Amino acid sequence: MIIRKNQAALNADEKRAFVRAVLEVKRTGTYDRLVTTHNNFVMNDTDTTDRVAHRSPSFLPWHRRFLLEFEAALRQAEPSVTLPYWDWTADRTPASSLWGPDFLGGTGRARDGQVTDGPFSFAGGRFPINVRVDGRGYLRRTLGAEVAALPTRAEVDSVLAMPVYDTAPWNSASNGFRNHMEGWRGVNLHNRVHVWVGGQMTSGASPNDPVFWLHHAFIDKLWAEWQALHPGSPYLPTAGTANVVDLHDTMRPWNDVTPADMLDHRRFYAFDTDPEAAGR
Repeated sequence: MIIRKNQAALNADEKRAFVRAVLEVKRTGTYDRLVTTHNNFVMNDTDTTDRVAHRSPSFLPWHRRFLLEFEAALRQAEPSVTLPYWDWTADRTPASSLWGPDFLGGTGRARDGQVTDGPFSFAGGRFPINVRVDGRGYLRRTLGAEVAALPTRAEVDSVLAMPVYDTAPWNSASNGFRNHMEGWRGVNLHNRVHVWVGGQMTSGASPNDPVFWLHHAFIDKLWAEWQALHPGSPYLPTAGTANVVDLHDTMRPWNDVTPADMLDHRRFYAFDTDPEAAGR
């Protein structure tokens, strides 16, 4: 069984294996292909023909499928690797081990945001930014500069308590769990983390920063927690909704994946806090 772990619990060997896998996925071109996919599917509320990845009920299942594709590429490079998650309610500062030079590297330098340490720095020569939204070919971060604090566990719990998955008008104005988790209303969870990291994380090409995957793995975990808290609350909408991915509609760019296919994470992996992971 694939077990996704809290990144804070990874030992030195596990961190090195993860870094090696990311760099290999980058070398093969798969990494940049995934960045391009995400950038192409960052839609705003006026893009009514194809709101799939963001500002839409399919935000959570779309990203679950997206992460599975990345994790499969990691495991092809390093079979022992699984995608870790970053619990930003606990690891809340630029001093957290997540940002160490042995893992993701730290914040960027003041004059241009360039990350200068760690395996993904431009100076290391193995992680150029090729899918560019600003013309710059290096990883950038401004940890904590654009927004002061990451979301707290109390704020997360307030969103997890919401009993309805999503509501009309099924976009960034909706007043349901999905939109509050995505961060267009309320305490601003997912979106705030992107802005706290800064750099490429504030753009459609946000997967350029390897922390994207760890952040979304935690969003994915929180969706699983919400499902466990509200087992009778389904994915919505279920059918017949214009310009929205209903429960059994296919999600682009995949031709054979629907939200219904993505509802149970245990088909693919367990989190280290799941009962299935006990003793492993």
